[in-house]
Amino acid sequence: MADTLMPVQVCFATPAEQRLVSLEVAVGTTIAEAVQIAMPEIDLDQHRVGIFSKLKTPQTVLREHDRVELYRPLLADPMESRRKRAKSG
Repeated sequence: MADTLMPVQVCFATPAEQRLVSLEVAVGTTIAEAVQIAMPEIDLDQHRVGIFSKLKTPQTVLREHDRVELYRPLLADPMESRRKRAKSG
């Protein structure tokens, strides 16, 4: 049975806290399933997901030692923010 489990991590950061949850999941577990186990309050319809900074779909099957990352929606367009800074500076 130990051969069918693998370690993964799920992480999520807000301005107030950073959460990193280590899990042992079954081989074949998807990103969505791991997030549901680690952080059931997270709505994946509201967040993009990735593995080691590369965007993935929630249906992506995890591999051993993957780090699932949940990305919050942007509050400001980075291009527009740069334009404003360039004008004022």
